[in-house]
Amino acid sequence: MSVQERKQRERAERERLIVATARELAEQQGWDAVTTRRLAERIEYSQPVLYSHFRGKREIIGAVALEGAAEMAAAVRAAASAADGPRGRAAALARAYLDFAERNPAVYDALFQLDGGLAYAQEDTPAPLKDAFAALMENLGEVAGDGVHPGLFTEVFWASLHGLATLTRAGRLLPEDAAQRVELLVDRLAVV
Repeated sequence: MSVQERKQRERAERERLIVATARELAEQQGWDAVTTRRLAERIEYSQPVLYSHFRGKREIIGAVALEGAAEMAAAVRAAASAADGPRGRAAALARAYLDFAERNPAVYDALFQLDGGLAYAQEDTPAPLKDAFAALMENLGEVAGDGVHPGLFTEVFWASLHGLATLTRAGRLLPEDAAQRVELLVDRLAVV
């Protein structure tokens, strides 16, 4: 291995450490606790080293969001692939999405609530975000109904899931009705 390759590998490892540490700190104490000073202390590197990877907290949030998008896409695909039929896949997808949001609140915030400097629904949208949307659309397009654009249907279904995730997390919906909400969402929106 050349010196250049070793340096690139070490740089990538430091970057992964920064993102993992930011994510862990955010999940434990919230995003307000994530500062470059605290991250530098936790990873035992100087702040200039941290800034050589990320220009600041905004870019770190973006990196966490991209990582989370890939994880969410994998979770949604795995759940849908284990279900039977189009409606079953839509329901499994919905449960997986809501479960991901509940288990990873800081990552969910990085994806959908905080400014990570990422473009959404544009030409320059990063690949992990496009893939997360594709994971939803792959399983929802078949229940969109005749004459309904699969992408538009996916946006509406996703917006409904986001609303459920956000309202549940805020304590504005009764947790014991979560399963019924998913059934209602699939029953009313999914056409098959």
